[in-house]
Amino acid sequence: MFRALCPVETLYVGQRSRAVLSCLLRGRVDVAALSAAFDAMTEANPTLRSRITEDGAGHALRLLDEDERPRLTTRTGDEETAYAAELNRPLPVGGPLSRAVLVSAPDGGSHLFVLVIDHTVTDGHSSVALHNALWDRYRALVEGEPFTDAPAAGAPRWPRPAAESLPPADAAATAAYLAARTEQARRHPVELVPYDVRRPDAAGHIEVRRLTLDTGLTTRLRGAARRAGVSVHALIAASLLAAARRRLDGDGPRTLGCLSPVDLRSRLSPPLPVSDLVPAVTTHLQTLEVSGTAQPLELARTVHARLTGFLSRGDHFHETRITPEIPGNPALQLATVIATNMGVVPGPRLPGGLRAVDVRLVPAREQYFPGAGRSPVMACVVSFDGRLSIEFPHFTACFSPSFMRAFRDDVREGLLGFAHAAEPEPARAATG
Repeated sequence: MFRALCPVETLYVGQRSRAVLSCLLRGRVDVAALSAAFDAMTEANPTLRSRITEDGAGHALRLLDEDERPRLTTRTGDEETAYAAELNRPLPVGGPLSRAVLVSAPDGGSHLFVLVIDHTVTDGHSSVALHNALWDRYRALVEGEPFTDAPAAGAPRWPRPAAESLPPADAAATAAYLAARTEQARRHPVELVPYDVRRPDAAGHIEVRRLTLDTGLTTRLRGAARRAGVSVHALIAASLLAAARRRLDGDGPRTLGCLSPVDLRSRLSPPLPVSDLVPAVTTHLQTLEVSGTAQPLELARTVHARLTGFLSRGDHFHETRITPEIPGNPALQLATVIATNMGVVPGPRLPGGLRAVDVRLVPAREQYFPGAGRSPVMACVVSFDGRLSIEFPHFTACFSPSFMRAFRDDVREGLLGFAHAAEPEPARAATG
């Protein structure tokens, strides 16, 4: 049984990128129940137990044989070492598009659970939803609760590609949009942050520098965004752009690009359920002239206004339709910084005796091209349970750990500047 990939989904095949969800746990884990919960998820979602195959000029998902389908893997080990290993372990070509691993401390009191899913069949929102659904099933199993959301018997239910739910479009309008985007990219090529590792032949691996704010600072940052009339995403994008500009020479204006993934699910008609495992995102690329003395709040206002206009015009639908053109014209998505932002999402609900002390979502891929000499800087933004977290994955043969630590700290200073900005004094009643 198979399901053809649409042209937008096919774009992810060559990228070999994956979502890496992890959950740090304290307490006892019933391994048999967790294994059964993961089996239930792969049964309900055939894309998780599929492989990618060629299908004429395109690609398709084909179900794996029963003995090939992914199962929960367990082992004993150190959490930090295990996380680094799973982050750097790809999903093999031709194999399952998902992996679940539980690494437990020798005393069984702490655990790291890692769920990896190929981006060809998921996005950030659906991968988090799957992670939470898995723990819902686990909780039901260990607490003996009834669970009625069982997959129907018979043929697997393949989720419909998001691109097939776009509203009708005029071909001429799409062609005009593509022409305008191509001309914009030609006239305003963006500058990229140079690698600080100068040896293209250097061996490397994926590491992640992380920026977190506690609930108090996260609340203050949201308040600052509200007072400024912008989104938190715009404040983060401005901090990223300012940090990137400081890695380029001189003080004069330089053309920088900010790429913002845009969730399509709520903007389709009917809306696409978050439980549907498909990539349902498009992107918004904007270029800005940024000087060494640029004011971060003005950058944020520009980012916010342009993204708002992009959505209000319905250009996110046009952007989705031209996605198949990107392999032939990479400049359509080439940016100095990539700022994902999933907003506030819930963490897993666990049974008594087990608690999650940390939840993370990090994108990873197989190729980072050290020989290119420069590349976009990726920032994956998500707030689990009210705490803002920004993950900076990087390849150590391109950007060194010290470079990315400094970049992260620079962004943090920018965000703290927004969060600690003085609130306006209350208006005083006039007297006289």
